[in-house]
Formats: sequence, C-alpha cells, structure tokens
Amino acid sequence: MTKILVVDDETDLEVLIRQKFRQKIREQQYEFVFAGNGRDALDKLQQHADIAIVLSDINMPEMDGLTLLSKLTEAAPLIRAVMVSAYGDMDNIRTAMNRGAFDFVTKPVNFEDLEITMEKTIGYVTQLKETLRAIKENNILKMYVDANVLNFMGTREYETSLTANETVEASVAFIDICSFTTISEKESPDTVVKMLNKYFDLMVKEIIAQNGIIDKFIGDCIMAVFKDDYHLDRAIDACIAIRDKIDFLPTEHSFSPKVSIGINSGEMISGNIGSAALRRLDYTVIGDVVNTAQRLQAAAGSSQIVITGESYEKVKQSFNCRKIGTTVLKNKEAQPSLYEVLN
Repeated sequence: MTKILVVDDETDLEVLIRQKFRQKIREQQYEFVFAGNGRDALDKLQQHADIAIVLSDINMPEMDGLTLLSKLTEAAPLIRAVMVSAYGDMDNIRTAMNRGAFDFVTKPVNFEDLEITMEKTIGYVTQLKETLRAIKENNILKMYVDANVLNFMGTREYETSLTANETVEASVAFIDICSFTTISEKESPDTVVKMLNKYFDLMVKEIIAQNGIIDKFIGDCIMAVFKDDYHLDRAIDACIAIRDKIDFLPTEHSFSPKVSIGINSGEMISGNIGSAALRRLDYTVIGDVVNTAQRLQAAAGSSQIVITGESYEKVKQSFNCRKIGTTVLKNKEAQPSLYEVLN
C-alpha cells in the first residue's frame, strides 16, 4: 500500500479524492493523509515516516506549496512532490521544478491524468528506494568480500556453483570463548558485543593467515574450515596462534578470555544448506567429521586444543601433543583417544 500526503487548504479536494479513489482505498492500494498547509504537511511527515509522495497546492495560508517544496528535500529526501494548482503559468511551473517538484497538474483536476501522474511518481520513488537499497547492500558486501569474488559473482559459473555439492577432504575447527555467557549476564549489550567482536577479529586474522575459511559464527564460537594441502597442519597452526594470543589478552570487566578448541579432519559434504523458500542458504560443510569436531570442542578445557588419535597420527611429527585419555562422545559407540596439542 502506498501512502500519499495531500496538501491543500480546500476541504472539497479531500472529499473529491476520497470519492474518486474509493476503490483503490478499499483495496488498500492507496492510503491518503491530508494537511491544510505546508506547515501542517511537515508535521504530518514527522508522524507518517512511510509517506511516498506528496500532492500539494501552491497558494495556501501559513506556508505555501513552493516554500514546502524547498523544505521537503531536507525533511524527506526520498519523497517526490506533484504540484496540483490552478496557478499553472510557466513561472510557477519553472519555480516548482527548480525547487524539486517531480511533476505539475493543473486545476480543475482531471483525475484520470492525476492518477497516471501519481502512478508514474510512485514508480519512480519505488525504483529510487530499491536502487539505494542495492547500493547499501553492495557497499556492505564490499566490506566483507574480496573484489575477485565480487567479479566472480556476476558470472554464469557462479550461478552453477550455487547448486554444486561435493565431498571434500578438509579439517574443521570449533573455537569457543570459555564462559563468555557470564559476561552477557553482567554487562551492557554494547560492552558484550564490542568485547566479542574484538576477540573474533583476533581469531579471524589467524584463521585467514592459514588460508582458512570462516564458515560461521555460532554465538561466541567460530566454526572454521581448512581445505587443500596440509589442511590439518594449517588448522592446528591457526588454533595454536589463537590460543596463545587470547591467553595473553588482559582482563577486561573482570573477564579473562580463554578458548577451548576442537579440531577434526576427514571427508565431509560441502554445499548450500538451508531453505530455498526462505532464500537463506549457507555454503557450509556437514557430516560426522564436523559433528565430532564440535564434540571435541565441548570436551576441551580452558586453553586446550583437542584432536582425536587418528588426527594425532597424522601430525605427531610436526606438533608436540599429550594424550589425555578416552571419552564418550555423543552418538559414538567407540570411545576415541583424545590428544591435547601443546605446541
């Protein structure tokens, strides 16, 4: 439904508009708001932030239509005004256009012409808002996505890749900030978010340094995926760096940050997971290897990096590890051996 502000000191015009557009009003295509002069119109704009267009007379008491036009740009820059006036001489038309009027309709009003003009103006405003939204979304995207990726997104190859699913050999790490929920219960939301983002920034830099992918943020936990050559070694290197740097961070708001980390490696399914109907799909990895990594993180203590015995056999020549025993993992019949990565 489009909300339209009509500004005119002639009360007869309100009656005429309600009569002529009664079907559109009944079908909830149009909703009209009325003001008796320019000053009243500015008040109505404050009360109705969703007004799309203005239909305004020129000759009115207190504040005329041309003065209103000059103030509209500042008060509501996305709104477009159509002047509806008996003063249809070229001087008034040029003054109105120079002050930002979108169009001009003369009185007595031809309502068929007025409706065509209204639809044209509404279409322009809608297009303008969509363009601004697209620019905003694009600028936000540029903040987080590499330029080469943005160029790739415009290709047919990208469209095909959206539906491609595959089995990959990779390593996945779950990195959780220990006991962070206690902060969220004590501090203000602004403090909590700033602290969490600061910790995440530190963690993300180390993951990217090892060519890892930030799969998702889950509350106060990061899920990261490492693919290609030496993916398990790179996952462990990133997690050691994260653990050591977090350990050296100062206490803040009586909170001393620590992380618990679970890493697992093997085959997993990679693809777009989510709801097409909701238009929310995450390109992520799923499978038993991923589930196990999350459970390893849950089993890890403060400042611990936990891997399975199978992963230990792959990296024991490169990393100093300590066996910490066996444990029961959810939905696992066997009790895997667990190792803590020291350095």
